[in-house]
Amino acid sequence: MKLSEYAALDGMALHHLISTREVTAMEVGQAALAAIEAVNPQVNAVLDSWPEEVETRSAGIVSADPSPLGGVPFLLKDLGVTMRGRRSEMCSRLASGTVAKEDSYLMTRFHQAGLITLGRTSMPELAVSTTTEPVLYGPTRNPWSLNHGAGGSSGGAGAAVAAGIVPIAHATDGGGSIRVPASCNGLFGLKPTRGRVSNGPHVDEVWNGLGVHFAVSRTVRDSAALLDAIHGGGVGEPYCIAPPKASYLSEIRQQPGTLKIGFMRDPFSAARTDPAVADALNKVARALESLGHHVHEVAPDLGVSWDAFVHCNAQIWAANAALRINALAAATGRTVDDKHLEPATLALYRYGMEIGAVELLSALQVRNTVTRALGRFFGDYDILLTPTLPGLPPRIGEYNVVETSVDGLGWIAHVFSQSPFTALSNVTGTPAMSVPLSVDPQAGLPIGSHFMCGFGREDTLFRLAAQLEAACPWNERRPPVWAGSVVSGLPKS
Repeated sequence: MKLSEYAALDGMALHHLISTREVTAMEVGQAALAAIEAVNPQVNAVLDSWPEEVETRSAGIVSADPSPLGGVPFLLKDLGVTMRGRRSEMCSRLASGTVAKEDSYLMTRFHQAGLITLGRTSMPELAVSTTTEPVLYGPTRNPWSLNHGAGGSSGGAGAAVAAGIVPIAHATDGGGSIRVPASCNGLFGLKPTRGRVSNGPHVDEVWNGLGVHFAVSRTVRDSAALLDAIHGGGVGEPYCIAPPKASYLSEIRQQPGTLKIGFMRDPFSAARTDPAVADALNKVARALESLGHHVHEVAPDLGVSWDAFVHCNAQIWAANAALRINALAAATGRTVDDKHLEPATLALYRYGMEIGAVELLSALQVRNTVTRALGRFFGDYDILLTPTLPGLPPRIGEYNVVETSVDGLGWIAHVFSQSPFTALSNVTGTPAMSVPLSVDPQAGLPIGSHFMCGFGREDTLFRLAAQLEAACPWNERRPPVWAGSVVSGLPKS
């Protein structure tokens, strides 16, 4: 299988070739390994590759495999999902060399879906940033412009999918970490509803409910197929939500109907969205109107001030980071200091160690206030439309300039100034998606449009995403760094 053939196809198309015996799962896996070899030196997205997984897993993929993603190459983010015998370091020197002892529930679901997991992707240290520039492994670069960042915290996943290494990759999202790299890299990124995907067995709620697992992809149908395969709880889940009424793959074949969409151009803070991004969003709003939807400019009520919203998130992020850092230090025997942690992470740790139980519970009360306020908004509107990011992806090195001059609260305020729209759905637990509908004409960088919906309504988002994908197709766009344009042979078996 040629790299150009492999990289051009999404996961479901690759599975179709396997199921009709036009290619074997082994051939597809070998093409993915060749793609890593061809473009990863430029983007630095994949930390480890595991050729032996192609050898062992592809043998179990047969043409009659019922999963629509059976035999599809896949990558894991270096966070949250554990694969027995594989390193799980969270891109931190504090956890360097740590190896997982067992598969997590979600890893088991990935295996059951027939995915061939062939490596691990980069992220910022402990996922406390929306740029992927860890000291341990160096920056991940954007395939659309190697001088720019790939976003974060799932930046490695975003760059790998955008560069054609794999069609879909695992990602997590605690404040925008699926949707930010989706926007930066021109991908589809959906954050599921809180509780839709299991965090077990070692975690019940990630960051007190802010964090979720899912993926970034190049097509809506790949994300729909994956969520069909992995949703639902494991043994001992702390709560469960109502399952979808129909498969998400069937939802993307349905029209969304006429939606009432609230349109918000600027952040909740006093900041303003970059003119290029605002112009792109205006065009998206007009496109939605041409599709029959009702679009109204709105100013939703957060229920609290922007400063209180940031403070709430900072306390939750910092307290959870401190807990994790203490656990890693105890497990590795390493010291919690600047020898093993980056300045921003260490500042967040120190802030987290100062937060008392009453303060953390107060932050959770703010979470409730914001959740109720957004719930009232979705009593009147079906969708909230915003930019995914207020500006274009920053250049490598720009984002972290402040990290040595701020404390833990100041670091989170900086992170939220870079991505002020996405964290709302993490606090409220509602689903949201970034859709790659625009490209900046001067920089050539992708611009994502961000859609939020009411609790449990991934079905509405998938229907709308599929409608937009048909009306404003993006999958034929190719970045300058693209595995499909590389002329090289496949690695020898």
